[in-house]
Amino acid sequence: MPSDGEVQTLAPLTNELIAQVLSAREYNFGTDDDGDIGGMWDDNLIWFFRRGSQGEMLQVRTLAATEFTVDDVPRLYAFCNEWNHDRLWPKAFVHVNDDGTVRVFGEVTTDLERGVSHHQLDQLIGCGISTGCQLAEAAASLKAP
Repeated sequence: MPSDGEVQTLAPLTNELIAQVLSAREYNFGTDDDGDIGGMWDDNLIWFFRRGSQGEMLQVRTLAATEFTVDDVPRLYAFCNEWNHDRLWPKAFVHVNDDGTVRVFGEVTTDLERGVSHHQLDQLIGCGISTGCQLAEAAASLKAP
């Protein structure tokens, strides 16, 4: 963590920088065939995407582990609306798969067009993971016992 007054150097957002931050936290993660970085946290799949025309936007996307059915969709929409109303991170949404299974996703997207320091990226990734897991835990509590 930088001390007060310490100058932070801004660098372009890269997959290598994302991997450095995850490695510094000693997290287990991997890279898929498209070069996207992801891993498992509390049984939830979390991806770290670079979006935007120059890959300047960081998107931390959480796929909550709990599966639902199409019968749950109205309840999940209400849950996501309430979540999004009350919280800034992550934005929650419902996704219905072709096979009829339903999952809750969370997204944190940050524009880093002017660059990012290692410390800033560490904070963004840490917050993206922790709030994504909080969303997943809250969604899991909706599952009927």
